Amino acid sequence: MSMDFEVNEALLHGYADGKLTDTERVMVERYLARHPDKAAEVANWQRQNEALQALFAPVAGEPVPARLDPHQIARQRAGNSNFRWPQLAAAAVVLVALGASIGWFGRDAVRPAEPASEILVDSAVTAHALFVKEKRHAVEVAASEKDHLVSWLSSRIARPIDTPDLTSEGFALVGGRLLPASAYTQAGPAAQLMYENAAAERVTVYITAALPDGGTAYEFTSRNALDAVYWANDAITCTVVGDLPEAQMRMVARKVYQQLTRLPDVNYRAL
Repeated sequence: MSMDFEVNEALLHGYADGKLTDTERVMVERYLARHPDKAAEVANWQRQNEALQALFAPVAGEPVPARLDPHQIARQRAGNSNFRWPQLAAAAVVLVALGASIGWFGRDAVRPAEPASEILVDSAVTAHALFVKEKRHAVEVAASEKDHLVSWLSSRIARPIDTPDLTSEGFALVGGRLLPASAYTQAGPAAQLMYENAAAERVTVYITAALPDGGTAYEFTSRNALDAVYWANDAITCTVVGDLPEAQMRMVARKVYQQLTRLPDVNYRAL
């Protein structure tokens, strides 16, 4: 039986909810490493879970009101000879329809509105955490096929990019992969480049086309014990992710900026 066949929707939801055994979790992570579209979908589920927990945590531990006790409701209905079931059925239909409408039109309330830059950083950190653990499937195209990697990724994100040379910082290119577009940023698909140093530490560079506003931005942030340096201009967005000392992370990000934009440091500091 193939690994892909064994990983079904129930396992993916269990992974997103943190309900799997260690064996199941490893199996799902291997599956997600080979299916970036599913990895992005699961990441969205996880963010929705976090949003729901944040929204409803204050009332989650409160007791259920007596008026909503199903036993009490049943007793009241049994003692009411005038209870009209047809009207109840009609009301139920209306409530189901209303609930479906609220669920659809309120989907952005469950997933809180975020700036596109924040979504890109979240996506970059999620992809980094997922793929840096892999040995055989860390990348889709290895560094030995650099020319093909560059032309393929440039074509798919519709922006000419190169693979920054980070040897001065002790990092060598491992390879790269294509990642699916986020439905919330309008930046299109992403290219992920992975680098590794002699200590087996890895950093990734997550690149998309520019956001619709084409504005410049710069941000250093930490997410889930990982550091991320995000910058953007009118051509691309870029997020460098790793688990390095802050000064080293900033230097790696500066090297990436210099080589992807071919602009001097003064422009980097101005972002």
